[in-house]
Amino acid sequence: MAAKLKKGDKVIVLAGKDKGKTGTISSVDPKSGKAVVDGINIAIRHQRQTQTEQGGRMPKALPIQLSNLAFLDANDKPTRVGFRMEGDKKVRFAKSTGDAIDA
Repeated sequence: MAAKLKKGDKVIVLAGKDKGKTGTISSVDPKSGKAVVDGINIAIRHQRQTQTEQGGRMPKALPIQLSNLAFLDANDKPTRVGFRMEGDKKVRFAKSTGDAIDA
């Protein structure tokens, strides 16, 4: 299945403790259907001190389900993502406005 949400997309959270917050996707795992969004779903993880890094309690962004994310279009409105052919190229487009996302 083609990826509707990709790394670098600006998204809004639809459900969960961070509902309504926006951020940029830093990584996507299509196999598990989850993505890591900067500044969203933050948890505290304990890190052991090493010779190069200070230890302690570090905030870490955990993965969030793709179904709980919506793409933000050019007007900063949540929208669904569709696919269409433009010439011989398959492109993503915002369903609310019809604008191509990665043209």
